[in-house]
Amino acid sequence: MLLQLLESRLDNVVFRLGIAPTRAAARQLVGHKHITVDGKVVNIPSFQVKPGMIVAVREKAKSLEVIEAALAGFNHSKYPWIEWDEAQKGGKFLHMPERADIPENIKEQSIVELYSKN
Repeated sequence: MLLQLLESRLDNVVFRLGIAPTRAAARQLVGHKHITVDGKVVNIPSFQVKPGMIVAVREKAKSLEVIEAALAGFNHSKYPWIEWDEAQKGGKFLHMPERADIPENIKEQSIVELYSKN
């Protein structure tokens, strides 16, 4: 559940869509109002993207060098829970990812144990 919540953060979705080269860059793009969710500008990196929402690059920002460089040659079929639309330079968050779909090697049990200590 924790990883699903992290994967649905707006900054992470921007990173997974290939709009930004790193999560830090994705966070900055969101903070500088270059990203829209369902057509509205959202500048909160921790915004929770829900299934069915469309995350895209704002019209004014589509020509930004950092975005064009990140998108060049990016494999948009890497993640089965998002769908890329080249025409609108954005993607649809299809569903919450399953644990097996998340590529990072994270030991959730260690995190739970750390925070459950008194």
